[in-house]
Amino acid sequence: MKFGIPRETRAGETRVAATPETVKKLAAKHEVCVEAGAGTASFNTDEAYAAAGARIVNHAEALAQDVVLKVWAPDADELGQMKAGAVLIGMLEPFNGDGLQKLAQANLTAFAMEAAPRISRAQSLDVLSSQANVAGYKAVLMGANAYGKLMPMLMTAAGTVKAARVVILGVGVAGLQAIATAKRLGAVVEASDVRPATKEQVESLGGKFIDVPFETDEERQIAEGVGGYARPMPEAWMKRQAAMVAERLKQADIAITTALIPGRPAPRLINAETVAQMKPGAVIVDMAAERGGNCELTEAGQTVVKHGVTIIGAVNIPASVPTDSSALYARNLLDFLKLVTDKDGAFHLNLEDEIVKACMVAHAGAVTRA
Repeated sequence: MKFGIPRETRAGETRVAATPETVKKLAAKHEVCVEAGAGTASFNTDEAYAAAGARIVNHAEALAQDVVLKVWAPDADELGQMKAGAVLIGMLEPFNGDGLQKLAQANLTAFAMEAAPRISRAQSLDVLSSQANVAGYKAVLMGANAYGKLMPMLMTAAGTVKAARVVILGVGVAGLQAIATAKRLGAVVEASDVRPATKEQVESLGGKFIDVPFETDEERQIAEGVGGYARPMPEAWMKRQAAMVAERLKQADIAITTALIPGRPAPRLINAETVAQMKPGAVIVDMAAERGGNCELTEAGQTVVKHGVTIIGAVNIPASVPTDSSALYARNLLDFLKLVTDKDGAFHLNLEDEIVKACMVAHAGAVTRA
């Protein structure tokens, strides 16, 4: 097969879907065409790709191959340059019905990597986890950079500097990495999540879990989540959590919010009133800014100061760490390719495989995701 690796055209995107490391493995059985400059923003040079066995081509040729690997779904111009029947693999936004319809109309066999089930066999190709890991780490650094004080406790001749207090809302992959990173920087860390099972994980990393008690069996059942993801909690529980979290936020120096529910707007965890009660100089890093934000005052893509609190509405945080983000993402795609190729390297669509079936969003001119 012939693989195409185009340069990403979305504004601010620095990642690339294949690195010289993964190209070398692909080139053992396939022809690999990498667009000139595709890896420049992630510090992967054309020379490195060529040395790994790739042929350096223009944008149109990279899109015109049998299998196209991308970070994001192609735009209208790119779709027009792809050939009917081609295979597309990337983060294709599986909840975007209009976008999936366009992929189907282009007669592509498309796989959305975000749709992979949260099962042990899919861990090595879980792009959400690999990118969230990077984002959780970087979010802490962004918060520390905007914070006007030091993170660890320091005992100096001039007096003692208190450790920063960090509150993390949402304990998925990003939240756990944020906890670990904040602890390494010497902060006192508290964390909250709707899923009771995360308490042990938080404590294992040295954080304190903000425990909101359940009043009904229904609340406890919903809190277990589905497929590793949180579910929307009843309003009564959300009010109790908001009250407890608000008290912690009043004492916090840095708050990092990571809460997302697939296919839904980001849950609102911090309202304007709570922000107004936070300490002057406190920082909120809202990792859900792209989906409406966990904080009421977040502005996507902007850093604003409200009531003396700096609110960072960062979008596409993994793109700010392009080299490692690209390396992890490229390995995710390489592992997925093992499921859709046979021993000779030819494309083989096995819909008996639950991962392949879950990820396929378009085939033979139709949208295949319900």
